[in-house]
Amino acid sequence: MAKSRQERTDGLRDIKEIIMVIDARGQGCPRPVMMAEEALSKITEGIVEVVVDNEASAENLASFANSNAFHSDTARDGKDWRVKIVKGYVCTPETSSGKTPSTERDLLVVVGTDTMGKEEELGRILMKAYLETMKTYKELPHTIFFLNAGVKLTTTNDQTVPLLKDIEAMGVEIYSCGTCLKHYNLESQLQVGRRGTTNHIVEGMKDFDKTVWIG
Repeated sequence: MAKSRQERTDGLRDIKEIIMVIDARGQGCPRPVMMAEEALSKITEGIVEVVVDNEASAENLASFANSNAFHSDTARDGKDWRVKIVKGYVCTPETSSGKTPSTERDLLVVVGTDTMGKEEELGRILMKAYLETMKTYKELPHTIFFLNAGVKLTTTNDQTVPLLKDIEAMGVEIYSCGTCLKHYNLESQLQVGRRGTTNHIVEGMKDFDKTVWIG
């Protein structure tokens, strides 16, 4: 939950005030980062402080801040971690990497399943989390190609379709295997991206710097 607060901070000497405090304790990955992103989207400048109860979430928040050219400061507070993320003040970004998908053909991701791992229920949760993390961190490939059961993610899965629409809007090219759509009787239900062929994979293995297969 979030609440507004005005507060001086010693750790960030040039920053004036904390705008929001987010209690993300007990939230699994990538929820703390998503909560921070939502809070930051509501302000033009200031600090969002996120409270988490594990070091991995604190590290993820710091990585998210860095990838978006925000300054961050992490401090241990008893059993918790407090991560302050600064927006809108003059900071020199360390890198622009991860901000937008490259115009070069650097990475092709091929998704051949609608789950991650062999346990289907958990695998669907993990697949959704993977796409949420890709969107939130803006670590975007040039192209995603879905085949086999992966085409269900672009058609009938009401949790992944909105995520993929957002990822496509961020500049990622999305294709679904036409033969696979036909096999699953999903040709008329494609909701995001375009129909593709295995040529995208064959040519991609040659043209892209790197190809990653999932499933």
